[in-house]
Amino acid sequence: MTAPILNRAPYRDRPALPLLDGIALPLARTHEFCGPARHMLALLAARALSGPVIWIAPAWGSGQLYPDAVAAWVAPGRLICVTPRQTADLLWCMEEALRSGALPLVVADLPCPPALTPVRRLHLAAEAGAGTGRAAPLGLILTPGAGGAAGVESRWHMAPRHTRGTTEWHLERRRARMAPPRAWTLRAEGRQLALHPTARHPA
Repeated sequence: MTAPILNRAPYRDRPALPLLDGIALPLARTHEFCGPARHMLALLAARALSGPVIWIAPAWGSGQLYPDAVAAWVAPGRLICVTPRQTADLLWCMEEALRSGALPLVVADLPCPPALTPVRRLHLAAEAGAGTGRAAPLGLILTPGAGGAAGVESRWHMAPRHTRGTTEWHLERRRARMAPPRAWTLRAEGRQLALHPTARHPA
């Protein structure tokens, strides 16, 4: 007997993190942040959550988080910094942290986009972490340039567009399973951030 095409069970939205006004990231999945302001976008995700955050970055990397700048968005004491010495350990650390379900957010700053199989493993690890009942973890991979990791739940690109007297960024949703591409201007207005729809910027 074949399974029915229609399911009579009521539809329920998947739990998601409200990142910015009108933007939410499904939990227990892995998303990709790319572009020159990807670290800033990851800090906004950390700001939207409570609890500790694991931030994984290669020990040989030249760019490290600057606590004074981080403190404007997230208390530096919330960050647990992990610095593997081997490339393969970056994704291994992320996978294990997601599988534990012990933390709401796991960030990995990668030197290049990972292949499809490692991304699938990250999704499975996040789903396993959600099954522990402690937290539905969110996985974020930060990749340089235009990114391009295969199989991610969504891909976001952010770049600064600051002018004299104005602090703002151009934010694009370049890929998502359940939403079309879209672009916004993210502007700092005092201590608040305001999101304004805008035209997409050429890649």
